[in-house]
Amino acid sequence: MARPLSPKLSPVIIAEAALAMVDAQGEFTLPALAKRLRVSPSSLYNHISGKADIIELMRGQAVAAVDVAGASEGEPHWAAAIRDIAVQYRNSYSRHPRLIPLLTAYSVRDETTIGMYNVLAERFAEAGFGPRRILEAITVLDNYVLGSALDVAAPEEVWDPGAKASASLRAALDAGLGREHRADEAFLFGLDLIMAGLERAAA
Repeated sequence: MARPLSPKLSPVIIAEAALAMVDAQGEFTLPALAKRLRVSPSSLYNHISGKADIIELMRGQAVAAVDVAGASEGEPHWAAAIRDIAVQYRNSYSRHPRLIPLLTAYSVRDETTIGMYNVLAERFAEAGFGPRRILEAITVLDNYVLGSALDVAAPEEVWDPGAKASASLRAALDAGLGREHRADEAFLFGLDLIMAGLERAAA
């Protein structure tokens, strides 16, 4: 019998299948993943050591959509480079919002993701941030980007206070809810505020 032209399983194939399950259901199990791939659960362990490995592979797939090198090399100013990375980072995870809660339970080990953090740390250091402030700045961006990615998956009517809304809140809801790009506009507004604060901290 001729060998197949491509292997039936690989870490990439496993991660893609797991990510599709997470996108659809918010979770995956190894038995269900094996069933989806039409292999035995034990076959998965020829390529991964367990669920944590798959989580990291999915993390890497999400971050791989971020052109970290292009953003860094194409932007001579540290703040512009970091802003570009943050926008791409959020856009990538907004396509997989159900993955985010799974990621928070595991330490970051994925090489692609560490590479992104390396660039962020280097650009913050270039701006004059010390080691502790670099970690704090990266944490601020992480928290904001991932939270904003979750907002993309929120219902169109995020708030429904009914008669309990004050006049100011009602006016804000009437002006903003239902806007096609509400989440995108809110993200960019907040990111500009964060970047302005970081630039002041670096001054």
